[in-house]
Amino acid sequence: MKMSTLEKNGDPDSVAKTISLIVARIPWPERRLAMAEVTQNLLDGKPRVAEYVFGWNRENVKTGLEELRTGIACANDLSKRRKPKSEERHPGLAEDIRSLMEPASQAESHLRTALAYTNMTAASVRAALLEKGWPEEALPKVRTISNMLNRMDYRLRRVKKTKVQKKTP
Repeated sequence: MKMSTLEKNGDPDSVAKTISLIVARIPWPERRLAMAEVTQNLLDGKPRVAEYVFGWNRENVKTGLEELRTGIACANDLSKRRKPKSEERHPGLAEDIRSLMEPASQAESHLRTALAYTNMTAASVRAALLEKGWPEEALPKVRTISNMLNRMDYRLRRVKKTKVQKKTP
């Protein structure tokens, strides 16, 4: 039967559970270093064994081991790895779209949600923005404007006609 590295070192299973709980409470950049130190001290620097014993991602453990070896911390600011939205690049764009959409929109008939339904299409909104003076290269494409309208709680659907209530006998 195969012995785990912790059993070879004489460490009980409760130590592994305690270490997992402690490391889980450390915030991320330091957590990776803590995982690497535990792996180096208890598991002979083997990330695959750390994955098996503690349930940690072995790629994170490998990165932590490299950080320990070189002394250089890896940058992991994932929030800056995205393309900025059109509203963020052109702040006035959202305001101009709202000014175009408000007169052509109506609320849901039962007022259960904050959605506004409109007959205007994204292509017509883009054409209206071009007429308003926005340059062609600054405006996003029709699909992006459609996504923006959805984020702004405008639903591009037909506006339902109100039905006259029939007289009940």
